[in-house]
Amino acid sequence: MSINVGNLNRLVPGLLERIDGAKTVRIEPQQAEEGKFTELFTNMLNSVNDIQTDAGQIKDAMLAGEPVELHQVMIKAEQAGIATDLLLEIRNKLLSAYTELMRMPM
Repeated sequence: MSINVGNLNRLVPGLLERIDGAKTVRIEPQQAEEGKFTELFTNMLNSVNDIQTDAGQIKDAMLAGEPVELHQVMIKAEQAGIATDLLLEIRNKLLSAYTELMRMPM
């Protein structure tokens, strides 16, 4: 049994390719015990950081007068915003799940 998060690529194009070079990310149950979730989340953080860095670089290039189209800058900025929003929602869901687990009686 594996969990497919391939629909994530529809929200932020290129995010999953940056995570592990594949179109989909599959997590096997036995691998989850070996710290793969931590690795997946760290890679996701790094890929969001890369997307934001790319957006900043293309914006700086446009401001410096290099031949960059405005629509490219806007697309990169929107991708960075969506990636950040997605990451924050994932963090919020993880925190709420952790809170629910802590409220459970032993």
